[in-house]
Amino acid sequence: MDLIKEINRLRQEKNAVILAHYYQIGEIQDIADFVGDSLDLSRKSADTDAGIIVFAGVNFMAETAKILSPEKKVLIPDREAGCSLADSCPPDLFRRFIDKHPGHIVVSYVNTTAEIKAMTDICCTSTNAVKVIESIPRDQKIIFAPDRNLGNYINSITGRNMVVWDGACHVHEEFSLERILELKERYPEAKLISHPECQKPIQIASDFIGSTSALLKFTSNDKGREYIVATESGILHQMKKQSPGKLFIPAPPIDSTCGCSDCKYMKLHTIQKIYTSLNEEKFEVDVDPAIRERAVVPIRRMLEISG
Repeated sequence: MDLIKEINRLRQEKNAVILAHYYQIGEIQDIADFVGDSLDLSRKSADTDAGIIVFAGVNFMAETAKILSPEKKVLIPDREAGCSLADSCPPDLFRRFIDKHPGHIVVSYVNTTAEIKAMTDICCTSTNAVKVIESIPRDQKIIFAPDRNLGNYINSITGRNMVVWDGACHVHEEFSLERILELKERYPEAKLISHPECQKPIQIASDFIGSTSALLKFTSNDKGREYIVATESGILHQMKKQSPGKLFIPAPPIDSTCGCSDCKYMKLHTIQKIYTSLNEEKFEVDVDPAIRERAVVPIRRMLEISG
């Protein structure tokens, strides 16, 4: 069976759209109707006219699509596609954390569960986080969750003193500065570019820090030819497509048999699983209506601020 041919047939017959995050394998990115970062995918989820959304990402992304488009059927090809960052912020503990900080408004990264979004005043992504924070009066106290590295980075950029939840992404936490510096010796012209979810030593050593889409834009526009990329390795597929004459080197983690920086959850999806999910309309994502009603508010506020 030609799986790609069958996927194309099914999405036409069922009025379905395939959304894929930049961290998916290249084969999935190439068949997707739209590829983007969390902010791009949130916008696309809200705007699409498709009746079915097949979300090649992780669970919180599919939940966000359902929150924004409750009338649509949202499918995820593998139910186990979780997120270590979202898991690092359990709803019961976060509720207690909020209660310990009265008078604070809550800004949550979109990389959270629907329950966390339901406790949130404004969502953000790494692309628009600074813009969201700067839209809030400077005398307003803020809780930021769940990524400590992104939160502390935003504090340093904006001069704020947000209270930051102690969560992290397993991919961005594991980059090895020592091994990156060894790579810099081998490739002295290479620029180190990193995601703000990386730890502070990686950020300090970086030539450019930005969201996934910002990193892609930087490498496309920059006059350099070599880059060490400290974020999930899936983005290298788009970087190579946009700048085929440039060299992109995945930043190495502290301990990895493959020397790669893959998200074990993002990489659960395959072409076969996308076909099966679309063909059988299985692994539908749903959100409790009461939670959705609260969670949609901070997401919409984020989209309004982002423009």
